[in-house]
Amino acid sequence: MAEEKSGEKKEFELKGKHVLAMMVGAFGLIIGVNIFMAVSAVRTFPGLEVKNSYVASQHFDTDKAEQLALGWTVETKAEGDIFRVAITDETGAPVEVESISGTIGRPTSVVDDQTPEFVFDGKAYVAETGKLEEGNWNYRMVATAKDGSHFKQRIVFYVKH
Repeated sequence: MAEEKSGEKKEFELKGKHVLAMMVGAFGLIIGVNIFMAVSAVRTFPGLEVKNSYVASQHFDTDKAEQLALGWTVETKAEGDIFRVAITDETGAPVEVESISGTIGRPTSVVDDQTPEFVFDGKAYVAETGKLEEGNWNYRMVATAKDGSHFKQRIVFYVKH
């Protein structure tokens, strides 16, 4: 006690309770971050592509051949609040389909998903979407040709302002 009063500082002594507090704090931080990341991943998971992957795989080759036989090329463009889907055949001529639908959304979240109503303007299918925020987007297109052939494609596009 006399030493403390004379102005000398007492040296810090690392004890078991200090080590325990550091270990609990470090592992608590790691576990907390892992829980946060897992909850964020599950909350933003967009869902399944197909209900049963085995059943979908049984038709994959025939579906792919049917789609490739159409010879379509699909291009998308987002300008302001308008979204355009241009489908062309092997000659570059616009294709008018029996039906077209799909979902526009972010690759990792369903929060911004929307299902636009398209109108054919003679060259492309056009829909009002509202202004899409800058960044990566997907259009999951489903179309039926005039001959009844089915066409499905995920088109990745980037919006830049």
